[in-house]
Amino acid sequence: MSRFAQTPEPPYYAVIFTSTRTPGDQGYAAMAEMMLELAASQPGFLGVESAREELGITVSYWADPESISRWKADLAHREAQRLGRETWYSGYRVRISKVERDYGISIS
Repeated sequence: MSRFAQTPEPPYYAVIFTSTRTPGDQGYAAMAEMMLELAASQPGFLGVESAREELGITVSYWADPESISRWKADLAHREAQRLGRETWYSGYRVRISKVERDYGISIS
């Protein structure tokens, strides 16, 4: 995976998922990989960036709010959400924002 998501010219949308994990894997890594593959196949998906230390932050990029809504409602994603609430996360926040500007430098 590229360090930075290759997003189009704005506007587009970002879903910012910030989380703290419970101890142990308990199937988390396999589900995270499956969810990334599934999200990437969804209409309107533009890319993702993720980092994890004590606090995990995953930002997924989407073409429009309807694409985000369809992803949230996907049955496999809903099961992952349930398992996250019950097993993998001690806390989380989801924030959705409209990206109006996008600039920077690329790191090779």
